[in-house]
Amino acid sequence: MRPNPLTVWQLISLFPALLLLKAVGSRASEAEAKCGKDVISRDNQKYSCKCYPGDACYPSAKKWQKFNSTVDGNLSVAFPPAAPCYPSVAGTPTFDAAKCAEVQANFFGQQWTTDQPIANMWTYWTNETCLPFPTENVQTCSRGFYGDYVITAKTKKHIKAGIDFARENNLRLVIRNTGHDFLGRSTGFGSLILNTHSFKDVTFTKRFTGPGNYRGGAVTVGAGMQLRDLYWLANAQSPPVVVVGGECPTVGIAGGYIQGGGHGPMSSFYGMAADQALSFEVVTASGKYVTANAVENRDLFWALKGGGPSTFAAIISVTVKTFPEVPAAGIILNINSTHTNDTELFWKGVAAVHDLSNHWVDHGIFIYHEIATLRLHVQPIVGPNMTAAQINAIAKPMFDALDSQGVPYSSVTKEFPTFFDLYIDMFEDEGAGSSALVGGRIFVRQDIEENASGIIEAYKTATANNAFIIGHVVGPGHGAPIVDNAIHPVWRNASSFSITSISIPGNAPLTEKARVQNLITNVVGEAFREAGPHGGAYVNEGDLEEPNWQQEYWGSNYPRLYRLKQVWDPQGVFYARTTPGTEDWEVIDFGTKLCKKCQRN
Repeated sequence: MRPNPLTVWQLISLFPALLLLKAVGSRASEAEAKCGKDVISRDNQKYSCKCYPGDACYPSAKKWQKFNSTVDGNLSVAFPPAAPCYPSVAGTPTFDAAKCAEVQANFFGQQWTTDQPIANMWTYWTNETCLPFPTENVQTCSRGFYGDYVITAKTKKHIKAGIDFARENNLRLVIRNTGHDFLGRSTGFGSLILNTHSFKDVTFTKRFTGPGNYRGGAVTVGAGMQLRDLYWLANAQSPPVVVVGGECPTVGIAGGYIQGGGHGPMSSFYGMAADQALSFEVVTASGKYVTANAVENRDLFWALKGGGPSTFAAIISVTVKTFPEVPAAGIILNINSTHTNDTELFWKGVAAVHDLSNHWVDHGIFIYHEIATLRLHVQPIVGPNMTAAQINAIAKPMFDALDSQGVPYSSVTKEFPTFFDLYIDMFEDEGAGSSALVGGRIFVRQDIEENASGIIEAYKTATANNAFIIGHVVGPGHGAPIVDNAIHPVWRNASSFSITSISIPGNAPLTEKARVQNLITNVVGEAFREAGPHGGAYVNEGDLEEPNWQQEYWGSNYPRLYRLKQVWDPQGVFYARTTPGTEDWEVIDFGTKLCKKCQRN
């Protein structure tokens, strides 16, 4: 149940006593000079933390109420999506049978999840302390790692007000567009959540006349616009156009997706989503409205194109290139236990697809596939500007390898008048509500050429450790060889990118969380790094414990990104783990308090 903003203020006084108590730490005058007034110690490290309930610096109820008027009544106390299924949360009655039934019916649906004020698509980083199906042993609901308050921003003034309030009161700020996030960056314990999902404005132009040399079609997209809706609108233009976006329909194109780089079905044809950015309208950490493009604030423009989500500014809108629609063809391929239980034969089938990654990319093809024990599901192989005959000709080496080795499979090839028609027909919706730890690796052309069999062995290691693999054959360097942005340069030589995930409840014991994290990082992750030594990792879909993450996520671009973080956000108003500058910060006390490192004891 979402509370009425006009009545929640009488409840605010209950929160300090019911949330985490203020940490007690030693004081040191020399640290205070560097860190501020309030300094705490943990394990020989001194910290200066954001303000939380119970801290003297935390805003009073009266201050929150005044702030609510500043954002036109769009501030609410934040409750987990499943709160209506429980008697109360933090002393506030929340049970509502009808709303609970709605939550239970929709909890695993992505669109419903994105439309909620604070919900996360994947629940591990919420701590899963409020799931929608109470059991006999679990009849209580708590916030877990969800934030305390949420601004449902309706205007750019609300975005600015939220940033200003967080900065002036030293609050942890979370920017939440859709919650479409593997890595928990859309939530944070005790935070103020800035929800930009309402920004749905879309404006197309046939000829971009802004800064730079580009004069083709473009579209300006609000921060809350999701990809499937944008694809529909692009297809409705006269003539139809296409936008470089992701494969998942509920991703918000203007948020963390494009700020992290953004790969998708047209990336082997046109490049990454960040390659298409022409201009950003943002609010900076200092609360200024800023335009960033090829002429204005060029350093910020460069950083926003792949330099990390929720790192340099809050997005109001982004303008990206559009392209004329093209015909498209696609292939679906399956090899699973209905075809064979022969493990050796199965992996020959996986190799027949993946060993050709460079070949696929050379023809502008994108492939989405899933790998688990005795299950290879390829849906689809995407051939832009191709007929069924043309894509089958390109796929002939794959089919020949499968047939010559006696690998049983099923497949179907289709052709469509536009990419949009292929997308609607062949791409499958994904679910929400799962809990897992995630890793991943970018494999470049050299890795494929020199060690294709080693990559298959790494895949075997992953599935042997109960990891699920979401694979993408994608080559943004083929589609956009000349670029100037912050994404890792290895993307320009990429032919394949794989996500690994291992299921684990968000409320699992810390020992179990550590065990699974070790598998993701030091067993599966290490196997992938050894198989692809020339590659890297992807900040939007990677391992939060990735060793040497600065280099793995950004390569030679990282030093410049770190410097720009100090220029555009010196106080650390924006925070998203393993993004530029976050090595200066740490979330302590079992995933709760966000604190800046001061000095060692």
